[in-house]
Amino acid sequence: MFSRLLSHDWPRGRLLSALLMAIAFALLMAPFLGLGATGLNVAAKVLVFILLVASFDLLLGYSGHVSFAHTMFFGVGAYGLALAMKHLGSTVGGMLAGLGGALLVSLVLAVLIGVFSLRVRAIFFAMITLAVAAVFQTFVAQQSWLTGGEDGINFRLPEFLQPSYRLLEGGLLGLDITGRVLSYYLLLVVVLACFLALLRIVNSPFGRVLQALRENDFRARAIGYDTLWFRVAASVLSALFATVAGFLLSVWLRYSGPDVSLSFELMVDILLMLVIGGMGTLYGAVLGATLFLLAQSYLRDLLALAFQALQGQALAVFFDPDRWLFWLGLLFIVSVYTLPMGLVGKLRNKG
Repeated sequence: MFSRLLSHDWPRGRLLSALLMAIAFALLMAPFLGLGATGLNVAAKVLVFILLVASFDLLLGYSGHVSFAHTMFFGVGAYGLALAMKHLGSTVGGMLAGLGGALLVSLVLAVLIGVFSLRVRAIFFAMITLAVAAVFQTFVAQQSWLTGGEDGINFRLPEFLQPSYRLLEGGLLGLDITGRVLSYYLLLVVVLACFLALLRIVNSPFGRVLQALRENDFRARAIGYDTLWFRVAASVLSALFATVAGFLLSVWLRYSGPDVSLSFELMVDILLMLVIGGMGTLYGAVLGATLFLLAQSYLRDLLALAFQALQGQALAVFFDPDRWLFWLGLLFIVSVYTLPMGLVGKLRNKG
């Protein structure tokens, strides 16, 4: 049964399996682990970015195309919920309408971009998507009457997802089941369902054709596959899952703005997570998103501890907390040189 849920795509490696199980357990039990508001926020972001990076892996890792418009679809999902809550009211129906509208917009945009740009070579496709993403970000930032401009949109969710809501008076295992906890488990359930769906897609005949296109496009065309159709389909599916991820981020933050869902820095972060975890595996999205966000969230604190311990010594200057971006970049460079196939590739080779 469990094998069928994973589409018979096991991690294939005892250490890798143990690490994935540890991450899954930590995410499942995060509200009960006493992590505090900051820790729970990191866990929620890990869930969102697992789905976002996995959706990008479907396009880059499995079909071999780099798209810089992925954050655009992420932003569509985030703004879809924000606009629905603002204009339709804080109801479950409004949330579903926002998700449905966002998915429809992403579907249309992904088809148009795919049909008109996937006919060209990969580098030109990347440049076209970069231009489209830049235009979309500029449009969102300038249309204050609709999107709130640079300030974004704050909104209220249905009552049962509000932090002040209490489901159980006495709590469960010492934890008050608030709207915040319910929001977290909403993210967990949706991300799990989408991740299993992505596993099913990449292990289906459709997924195997995508991998054939990645390895040898000419041979795939020679044996009769409509390569443009498969590329467009992969681009559309990737966009739709990214839209769901943006919707979930907006649910968690109760806010949508260009800085959190449309920035180019976010696109770079997605690429880093995928490279660190390993492309063409999906499991790499789990490891990459988890390690990157943990480093991004706690590296400054670790450097502060080291800085205090080395106070007065020459080495202390290298551990200044303000240098956390330097260390993050250094960790990425080391991981690229030592793990060319990502963490998943390395751990699978060890068995």
